[in-house]
Amino acid sequence: MTKKSLKFATLVAASLFAFSVGAQDKAATAQPVAMETSGPADGAPAPDFKLQDQKGDWHTLHQYHGKWVVLYFYPKDDTPGCTTEVCTFRDDVLKLHKAGADVLGVSLDDIKSHAAFAEKYHVPFPLLADNTQSTAKAYGVLSSHLGFTYARRETFLIDPSGKVAKHYVKVDPKENSGQVLADLAALKKT
Repeated sequence: MTKKSLKFATLVAASLFAFSVGAQDKAATAQPVAMETSGPADGAPAPDFKLQDQKGDWHTLHQYHGKWVVLYFYPKDDTPGCTTEVCTFRDDVLKLHKAGADVLGVSLDDIKSHAAFAEKYHVPFPLLADNTQSTAKAYGVLSSHLGFTYARRETFLIDPSGKVAKHYVKVDPKENSGQVLADLAALKKT
């Protein structure tokens, strides 16, 4: 294969993936295949993880013990729905911090991709690189569609003791941050 045809094949593959993620954002009829179907239920301990963020710093769930954590999974950096979601969380991050929650975004993208995405959209919270797919598997969000593997768009609100307080399965990228804020306020009253 020539360099030119290899470049073209890579471009076609990347376009197909971007289309696939865009189709998921618009709730396309072709359903992705869940590779791991069971994640932690509400009230269950949230699986710990050890992942690097866009700066190369390591994060574990254990280091957030005593705090509320918004752990949101998304398919791919710099795609339409994922950009909407990261910008919504970015715009609400001060409200979430005031409510006592830290925000962590997770995708299968690498640190370099996260760094570019975070810089482009001025993301003030960690974007964690799940290169091994172990965290996506542990949370039951690993999927495959059109030959591409990615984390489904789902969010876990984790309480200060490390248990899943709420799992958001069908996430609207524009609304998720607001839903989390409302649920966080309600959960803190109980």
